[in-house]
Amino acid sequence: MEHGLPDDFTVCTAVAMAIRAPSVHNSQPWRWAVGKRTLHLFADPSRQLPQTDPDGRDLLIGCGAALHHARIGFAALGWQADVHRLPDPAEPDHLASIGFHRRQPSATEVALAAAIPRRRTDRRRHSSWEVPRGYLESMAQAVADEGVVLRVAEGAERYYLATAIEEASRQHREDPAYRVELAAWSGRDAAPDGVPSWSAPAVDTSPGTLPARPFSDPKLPEASGATSEKDETVLVVLSTASDDRMSRLRAGEATSAALLTATRFGLATCPLTEPLELPDVRRTVEEKVASGAFPQMVLRLGWAPANADPLPATPRRDLEDVLTTLDAADLSGEPGYQQR
Repeated sequence: MEHGLPDDFTVCTAVAMAIRAPSVHNSQPWRWAVGKRTLHLFADPSRQLPQTDPDGRDLLIGCGAALHHARIGFAALGWQADVHRLPDPAEPDHLASIGFHRRQPSATEVALAAAIPRRRTDRRRHSSWEVPRGYLESMAQAVADEGVVLRVAEGAERYYLATAIEEASRQHREDPAYRVELAAWSGRDAAPDGVPSWSAPAVDTSPGTLPARPFSDPKLPEASGATSEKDETVLVVLSTASDDRMSRLRAGEATSAALLTATRFGLATCPLTEPLELPDVRRTVEEKVASGAFPQMVLRLGWAPANADPLPATPRRDLEDVLTTLDAADLSGEPGYQQR
């Protein structure tokens, strides 16, 4: 970038933090491009999962999570990220243009940035320790700051959400194309993407346990002291007032804000997109849990058992595989983004 803007080291550091964001099956569906004055986020449609995510909603949410990770990374490094979302209607894969100005980070931004390398998708069952209501309220505020609503599923809403999770799991079990795609994206211990076998526990079919995706070759053991997650784990739903591309992108940013806030508190977290990937099941969640809003993400939250082993980081593609420079044609429009 030009003089007076983030240098190469800062940009690479922040983008390296951004690509630690979660995405469905760890598909990492994003590309980043550096211009003279701005950084750009693009969706990578080649990484959309057609059986799991036929309308690309999960892809947009994953890219939104990466965008929020980038914002937090730049903030901790002393740069305010000024984001223009969906800057070019003629280029739908161009999701964000980011300009910069100097700003001192807040204590919260530094804490959230520190949570990025510690966050894990923990698919194991939780302990019976209660999650403090104040933690959930802090997460709800972080999500609200992104224009999204967080709702804790309790009582009848929890029952309907658990039922929706079970129904989605049943429908996917009966879909051979989905099972083939899931197998292709899991058990990939030597790959830089996908779900490695050591991050997935075996599916627990005991009564009272929420169903999980049957990833290939699961090797992650459950810790002793884990309880029946259907009764004890906290389930929250992130919803938006609309269901357009902007809403889905912002839902991804809110997902990142919620997960990093939870990680900051020491909670174990796991995104659950399966009940929202099937239109009929998603409508049930919309009507019975989200009060007519559009559900975009379900999160499992809780405390890992005291003797649970720490999870290693799941793999990511190399920075040079996802970060490039804009070509001359792209640069011609770059100043226009700065003027907005």
